[in-house]
Amino acid sequence: MYESRTIAVVIPCFNEQDNIVNVLTKIPDFVDAVVIVDDASTDDTARIVDQQIAREGDSCRTVLLRREQNGGPGAAVITGLTECLRRDYDITAVMDGDGQMNAQELPWLIGPVAQGQADYAKGNRLFYRGAWQRIPHSRYLGNAFLSMLTKIASGYWHVADSQSGYLAISREVLETIDLQKIDTGYGYTNDLLVHLNVYDFRVADVHVRPIYWPQRQSKMKAWIVFPRLNWMVFKRFWWRMWRKYVIHDFHPLVLFYFAATLSGLAATGLFVRLVWLWIATGSIPRVNALVWVLCTLSAIQLGLFAMWCDMEANRDLKCVPRRRLGRSR
Repeated sequence: MYESRTIAVVIPCFNEQDNIVNVLTKIPDFVDAVVIVDDASTDDTARIVDQQIAREGDSCRTVLLRREQNGGPGAAVITGLTECLRRDYDITAVMDGDGQMNAQELPWLIGPVAQGQADYAKGNRLFYRGAWQRIPHSRYLGNAFLSMLTKIASGYWHVADSQSGYLAISREVLETIDLQKIDTGYGYTNDLLVHLNVYDFRVADVHVRPIYWPQRQSKMKAWIVFPRLNWMVFKRFWWRMWRKYVIHDFHPLVLFYFAATLSGLAATGLFVRLVWLWIATGSIPRVNALVWVLCTLSAIQLGLFAMWCDMEANRDLKCVPRRRLGRSR
């Protein structure tokens, strides 16, 4: 237990036979249960976990769940969270099975949730000192770009490193959101933030140390995942606008975003027309150029104003965790 709260840790795994035992042995003693979700691994991950459970005997706190088909990292996490909700744990943390998350930092993630500062806490590797040197530059830049899109889509403007799967989540959150609607791929962390914002849950962004092993090859195929993530984030942005600012309540910022989108589309169409006229006739009508400038400026101004309104509407959901360790027992 931690701060008199029962704690579970979900570890999604896919072909982690070389790392899973090392991850398990580093889980802190205050954790009440460890739920390992084997996402249809093709190696000996499940067998090794079974052997570890047998060695621990009656004092074992580890549970192994096996998925019959590989559903992706999001599907494995959802399976684990659903099981922890069924077992009624107060706080559930998520750690990857590849050993690239420091278990000693687990109290920093659980702390804000256990102490009532936040409903959800996630790790942020981008702001850690020396992160640029520790993280491969292509990953750092890609993560930073997706984080900016996720800020807009989720409404949590203070949150960075949207792709971090190191998180802690309260039972109240798991009871409120529909886990079966969360993205089953690498976008589950982005999708969780969008769902959290719709229900006005407080989120803490906790600085954690990035751990990368240059010799290890990532299982993620960036050229496939990156476009899919961008499309998913775009769709979830409009879903949040509809659910939070139209269905649950009303805020004019959704109208500003809609007007900015129409102005942007008009500006794009006019720009294409101007280019075509320049190629066909060698000149650009002044009136057309003026309308294009007005549409472009309107789109920018309306979009920025909508973002500012969204920041103000979600200001109270920002949590700056106080670095205070709680009591574990």
